[in-house]
Amino acid sequence: MTRVLVVGSGLAGLIAAVRATDAGHRVTLVTKAALSDSNTRYAQGGIAAALFPDDSTDAHILDTLRAGAGLCDPAAVRVLCEEGPARVRDLIRFGVDFDRDESGITRGLEAAHSRSRVLHAGGDATGAAIETALVATVQERAKRAHALGGDQITIHEHTMLVDLIVTDGPGTVRVTGAMLLGPDGTQHAVAADAVILATGGAGALYRHTTNPAIATGDGVAAAWRAGAAVADVEFYQFHPTALAVPGTPLVSEAVRGEGAVLLTSTGERFMPAIHPDAELAPRDIVARSIAAQMKKQGGAPVLLDATGLGRDLLESRFPTITAACRAAGLDWAVQPIPVAPAAHYWMGGVATDCWGRTSLAGLYAVGEVARTGAHGANRLASNSLLEAAVFADRAVRALDAEEQRPPLFDDLEAVAELGSDPDEAGTLVERSTLQELLWEAAGVHRSGSGLTRAAVTLAGWRAVDRARATVAELETGNLLDLGRLIVAAALAREESRGAHHRADFPDSRLELARPRFTRHPASTRPLLTVPSQPSEAIAC
Repeated sequence: MTRVLVVGSGLAGLIAAVRATDAGHRVTLVTKAALSDSNTRYAQGGIAAALFPDDSTDAHILDTLRAGAGLCDPAAVRVLCEEGPARVRDLIRFGVDFDRDESGITRGLEAAHSRSRVLHAGGDATGAAIETALVATVQERAKRAHALGGDQITIHEHTMLVDLIVTDGPGTVRVTGAMLLGPDGTQHAVAADAVILATGGAGALYRHTTNPAIATGDGVAAAWRAGAAVADVEFYQFHPTALAVPGTPLVSEAVRGEGAVLLTSTGERFMPAIHPDAELAPRDIVARSIAAQMKKQGGAPVLLDATGLGRDLLESRFPTITAACRAAGLDWAVQPIPVAPAAHYWMGGVATDCWGRTSLAGLYAVGEVARTGAHGANRLASNSLLEAAVFADRAVRALDAEEQRPPLFDDLEAVAELGSDPDEAGTLVERSTLQELLWEAAGVHRSGSGLTRAAVTLAGWRAVDRARATVAELETGNLLDLGRLIVAAALAREESRGAHHRADFPDSRLELARPRFTRHPASTRPLLTVPSQPSEAIAC
């Protein structure tokens, strides 16, 4: 029996925990907040899969590759799109009640999709419906094991990942557990044969984000410090339409899919002159276009006009957004609402293969924490929940595979020393100042001069000693490490591609259409070797 430590309780972490338990592994599931708190819970748009007769896996693959701006890993995209329908059916068996109409499951159209293939639950509460069903499934597994007198799955809430434990072994080194900070404020080590990171993204890096406050990139930062390869961290996707009120609640892409249009502050539509798909152009194009229009109008938000959809459709199809508008004193059935871009999803992260395996033995990464290559430089709308389900399932199937050489990642480079040292000279970083710096220098629009200034500023900041830090201090330290990584990667990519746009290099360069793998320069650890083919999928 393999001891598996799963860190994170979004879709990826919960699927991994359920699958690993059902496969006979002994699972410890830890999560920084409550079990139901994660980015998954806030996902509105839905989950995309080629489930319908007028759709195909090949069409979904083509749409994903096109949105990825030449940086997708075709093998990862094929895995995502081919295995996606089966994983959606798994979610249905786990209790997710997707919306239905007279023809069966309701499906919607979103930006850059050539077919209507996006499934929703509770209108715009898809993530919450998935999270609720999977939390219930995990709790049922834990209750069943307890009733039988076993501890095959143990759940620890309000427990934060501090760092990974890396141990020298015969001929290699491997991750053998993690240091955790428990709810009592003390750190303790947990041993494991395998650690599966499912800690989500790092939206808290930016002043404006659709992510909850817990999205502080803990898994990517810990993996980086442990010596794991990371890739494509310069590619952070900014959702075009967050409601421009305190809290920046998300206004789903599906609203534009239903026919809503973007207007200037004086009421003119502007997207048709920019892209043939207008409001349904890829996210990076819409986000930059909105930001440019906002600059023209002195920083004022643009307007999203959904009045033509009618009150009945808006309130039934988008109850979460309707409630957010109402809380802000807005009635979007009768007036356009103010929207602006906000940090939404990280395409980069811990580098993995198509089985969730990282460059360190014993360490797996699934969901937004991972860079599988399936999203490239710009994620296709509603592919994130799908990726989490597909690769979490595959990571569990890979647990029992035999490890053998050669190395998994050959194209690696070490970047300049980026880790924070509590003993180094420098100013103690403040999170709000860090967020402002990243928003201005490494946000929707970037330039070499701005990034260079940001790199100098970041080098002068330090975090507190992790051994004595609180949860908030640990999070801020993680954000500092990741801010340095993103700025360094954005400086190194001297082109514009997907979600990464530089004013001094406005065009894409064919010779740079490749991922950039890096790892911590202090690491001399050998890389994980390519295992044999894992088992077939286990049944629900």
